[in-house]
Amino acid sequence: MLHHCALCHIDLDKVSVRRGGQVLLQDVSMHIHCGQLTVLIGQNGAGKTTLIRALLGQIPHTGVIRHVDSHGLNIPHLRTGYVPQVLQFDREMPLTVQDYLAAAVTKRPVWTGVSKKVREKVRGMLRDVNADGLADTPLGRCSGGELQRVLLALALEPAPDLLVLDEPVSGIDRNGMRMFLETLTDLRRTRHMAILLVSHDLRFVREYADHVVLLEKSVLTQGRPGEVFASPEFSAVFGTGGEEEEDS
Repeated sequence: MLHHCALCHIDLDKVSVRRGGQVLLQDVSMHIHCGQLTVLIGQNGAGKTTLIRALLGQIPHTGVIRHVDSHGLNIPHLRTGYVPQVLQFDREMPLTVQDYLAAAVTKRPVWTGVSKKVREKVRGMLRDVNADGLADTPLGRCSGGELQRVLLALALEPAPDLLVLDEPVSGIDRNGMRMFLETLTDLRRTRHMAILLVSHDLRFVREYADHVVLLEKSVLTQGRPGEVFASPEFSAVFGTGGEEEEDS
């Protein structure tokens, strides 16, 4: 068992996933601290998506995943928000951002109209992710970065204990990526939630992450970005030019 720390956190203790005799994850132990941005890095096939699916309860695993308070006591009912890499939908569908979010927060069909109370709630959700100008925008006309903000707004309702993001800035331009990551930085400060982000962009990982975990079916090394990037494990996985190659 990992030693007790002074922050509330999501505690993974020897989490393993096997499928058809194949080991997908082996004894993964780590903390995802509240109020911090933890970034998961590794090559394709390292088990990052498998770990996310285990955290979301989508696949069976051995080991323990628990929400722990600052006194080391279990907090029941871990509430998790999830932002996928892409949203698959018909871009020709006559649906605004407001309609899309309203459908998620009310049982009333949006084609019957959106009440003033729900409109105010949706606009508040969008303000929280610096996207309050998108409410009346057709969903199909949103850029990649704007769509990710909409998905982030949805993942934050209701407020999660753990926010999981699976390469949410993949395919987004640099400005959109920076805006999204700065929004995450604000959220971790203001809401004190635990955030786990999967990313291949190592330059932004170095700049924004509080804690980095290098995965290769198990945890090879973890720590502050500079420590992980300077480690022999990082060089073995990415090569000495790994960071520069990701920036190109």
